[in-house]
Amino acid sequence: MMARTTPGVRLLPNAITVLALCAGLSAVQFALIGNYQMSIASIGIAAILDSLDGRIARLLDATSKMGAELDSLSDAISFGVAPALVLYVWHADGERIGWIASLVFAVCMVLRLARFNTFLDDTEQPPYASEFFVGVPAPAGGLLGLLPLIVTLQFGNSWWSSQWFTWIWTVAIAALLISRIPTLSLKTVKASPKFVAPLLVGVGLLAAAIISFPLISLAVALVLYLAHVPYSVYRHRWLANHPEAWDVPPRERRTIRRSRNQRRLGLRRPISGRVAGAARRAVRLQRNGHGGYPSGSYRAGQNGRGDGDGSGQRRRSWRRIGLRQRGNH
Repeated sequence: MMARTTPGVRLLPNAITVLALCAGLSAVQFALIGNYQMSIASIGIAAILDSLDGRIARLLDATSKMGAELDSLSDAISFGVAPALVLYVWHADGERIGWIASLVFAVCMVLRLARFNTFLDDTEQPPYASEFFVGVPAPAGGLLGLLPLIVTLQFGNSWWSSQWFTWIWTVAIAALLISRIPTLSLKTVKASPKFVAPLLVGVGLLAAAIISFPLISLAVALVLYLAHVPYSVYRHRWLANHPEAWDVPPRERRTIRRSRNQRRLGLRRPISGRVAGAARRAVRLQRNGHGGYPSGSYRAGQNGRGDGDGSGQRRRSWRRIGLRQRGNH
């Protein structure tokens, strides 16, 4: 029999969610006293805690409707309200355009979370839908909104710290939140056993980079996240057009992609110009109705040897033409 989860353990995921909420609200308090680095760190901690509460809830079999609603409310405050207020306090000059941009960001974050909750009850989605988010997820959106502040703290004031760029950037990230652009979900990424050791080394290097250069590491990670969006769109479209790849692992998907590319291309492109020229001459002669080279034509060719038979026609050979026979290779 499966052991029943004790009530105290069932509260652990909700406690982590509350801690994430407190971290997000603390970002506003740090911004009010001018400590913007701690504001960024608080929202980063909230993002880490948000990625843990759901996994721990599934691991302990402690999922509940209340936990799901609490998680959404925590995300709305930690990654919607808190970053918007931090940016507004950073450029607190009393301008209405700044407050409007902050409101747009917070509202779009709430709408994005509401749409996410409706997708949880949708059972008609294709199997590959779990590999993608619709739009930018809440933790990534909250940190992306703070990217101008992160770059300013690291490199000083410039065009990226101006008010017009900050508010345009804020509205643009808000648009990504409610867009239908597919982005990859790290929850479904699985690593092969042979890549476990390199991944652990990479985690160690990442931790060292974050400790030594926290702002630069965070900025680079956010830029790389934005750069992955075109690949995510391409992968989503490819899966939508290939139903046979929906229920197979990634390695078999690569095999399907390679086989389709070879089938579409046919023969491989020749390696050298000599082979291409020989193949081109063979095709030209066949189109002209000749079974081979005319008498003496090959003799006057590249090596001066006569390979024709008594009738003056050369026997066709895959080796002479320059193409290999198609077989199992």
